[in-house]
Amino acid sequence: MTDRPTLPFGAFVAVDRALDIPDVLAEPVAAALKSWDAPEAARSVLYVDGDPEQADTAAFSAAYDVPLEVSANCVVVAAKRGGRTTLAACLALASTRVDVNSTVRKHLGARKASFAPMDTAVGATGMEYGGITPIGLPDGWPLLIDAAVAATPFVLVGSGRRRGKLILPGRALAQLPGAEVLEGLAV
Repeated sequence: MTDRPTLPFGAFVAVDRALDIPDVLAEPVAAALKSWDAPEAARSVLYVDGDPEQADTAAFSAAYDVPLEVSANCVVVAAKRGGRTTLAACLALASTRVDVNSTVRKHLGARKASFAPMDTAVGATGMEYGGITPIGLPDGWPLLIDAAVAATPFVLVGSGRRRGKLILPGRALAQLPGAEVLEGLAV
């Protein structure tokens, strides 16, 4: 009998445990899954293949029958205070948007916060634009997760590449290094 995972949602041809296919994932994502100090959470992460041309949330949702309420976007934010810039990742359901100018700025103690430029986000994470995920972020980065994401039974996030996505329990995301679950992160 095989230990073949089942999908909680979506219309995908195949599903694999992400730990079983590290060569398909972006290097930081594969390394993070392998070394995650929550092995049960790491084992819960599923990988589903997808067309990189359909990687943007709305297109992916339509193409693979994934409700926006279970899709989460990971965005990189640059928070500035006194000449110092702190990069952080924020995770919110695709049906909402991250409150960068108020909640994120205040939480990070910054005078100004904005979405990081694409080149900065890609260079700092080692992931592809359109595939940035909370799994495998650089050491020391804050990971701000909207409470609604953590409360969602299963969530679809990027895989570190434009090709494919990851599905995992929302509660597992709260176990990632640097994770902080915040009420009102997204509006």
